[in-house]
Amino acid sequence: MPSTATSSAGRPAWTPDSWRSRNALQQPNWPSDGTLESVLKHLSTVPPLVFAGEARALTADLARVSQGEAFLLQAGDCAESFDAFSADSIRERLRVILQMAVVLTYSAGVPAVKVGRIAGQFAKPRSSDTETVDGVELPSFRGHMVNDIDFDAEARVPDPRRLVQAYNQAASTLNLLRAFTKGGFADLTRVHQWNQEFVSASPQGRRYERLADEIDRAMRFMGACGIDPDSAPGIHEVDFYTSHEALVLGYEEALTRQDSLTGDWYDCSAHMVWIGERTRGLEDAHVEFFRGIANPVGCKVGPSMTPAELVDLCDLLNPGRVPGRLTLITRMGAEAIEEKLPPLLRAARAAGHPVVWTCDPMHGNTFTAPSGRKTRHFDAILAEIAGFFAAHRSEGTWPGGVHVELTGDDVTECLGGAEDILDGDLGLRYETMCDPRLNGRQSVDLAFRVAELLRGD
Repeated sequence: MPSTATSSAGRPAWTPDSWRSRNALQQPNWPSDGTLESVLKHLSTVPPLVFAGEARALTADLARVSQGEAFLLQAGDCAESFDAFSADSIRERLRVILQMAVVLTYSAGVPAVKVGRIAGQFAKPRSSDTETVDGVELPSFRGHMVNDIDFDAEARVPDPRRLVQAYNQAASTLNLLRAFTKGGFADLTRVHQWNQEFVSASPQGRRYERLADEIDRAMRFMGACGIDPDSAPGIHEVDFYTSHEALVLGYEEALTRQDSLTGDWYDCSAHMVWIGERTRGLEDAHVEFFRGIANPVGCKVGPSMTPAELVDLCDLLNPGRVPGRLTLITRMGAEAIEEKLPPLLRAARAAGHPVVWTCDPMHGNTFTAPSGRKTRHFDAILAEIAGFFAAHRSEGTWPGGVHVELTGDDVTECLGGAEDILDGDLGLRYETMCDPRLNGRQSVDLAFRVAELLRGD
């Protein structure tokens, strides 16, 4: 991939710390006792979490998505937790994503590029720097990378040492993911075993089991025809990539390394990183940092984005128009997407930008239920995805993927779905630290619905 670490749009040449001269939004108010500087110096010496070659492989896979030859499934937790970290929780999230990918690939006939919101999704943007409970005002919870969710003064003080804990947990998570995806867990011969108990007892689970039976028959047919499944690595292991919102820029800078083969700079905290809706200002620090790293990058695109602004963003983040380099993640809301998205599709195409278009149907459909809990309705999530596909059909462009928040646990955080979760049910197993997530049943159901849209049903 050509180097992006050069001047663009009249800007000075990029360096890993050039973002520091620009307005950096959503950064923690770190203590000024020198701890942050010490932590960042340490992180600048630790081994990279991912490698440049892996990031280039993801760019190549995403290039196929941009050309309409594959589909991006980007999924995982809203915010990873230091407290709920375990091999079981990682396995269960991966299991749901593998189930969804198999549904998409087998039912729709297109390869699924699998990217997790995992091994780095520890920081969250907030609408306010503080929150007030019963008349007490404290700093907002910004994710376990920054502070703690407990509502007391000591817990809410940003602690730079948490950056090291985030790195260590990400490293452990990546070790497990690599073992699971390359060591047999992701083998298609285990496709039946990917179903969890609480999913298998549902209509979605039974539908998945029928699909798994079909895959088993296809594997036996291949063997009967003299085709040895053991000679096809794609049957026994999968490529699985990591991603997160690169919010805390000091952490990202500290993990940025120059590739010895190409001379390009890579943010080695993840294979792919993205910019959030709140931090995508063209003149601000996040865009400045992102324009210089050679990873595949993403940016959230909300209903306020104009076609001219979108083209300017693409020019900054992908001046070389490299396929697979830039993913635009739309989050418009179910009611707005069919009106707001088509002008953006036309603008990117007219400017010659080969972007990957993917749909985040979660964040534009969040509301507070009468019970006081933040939630999303499954019907609204599906409606935004359907609107995303309709907009692309109208413009003749490729609906490249979905970006969803989910968990492998049997939670009750999003309303609706086949089990018809109601407001009164939210408190049964509402476990998220931040935003509501789909549970396993809802996730598998969503995959079947997306496959139907890909087929044109």
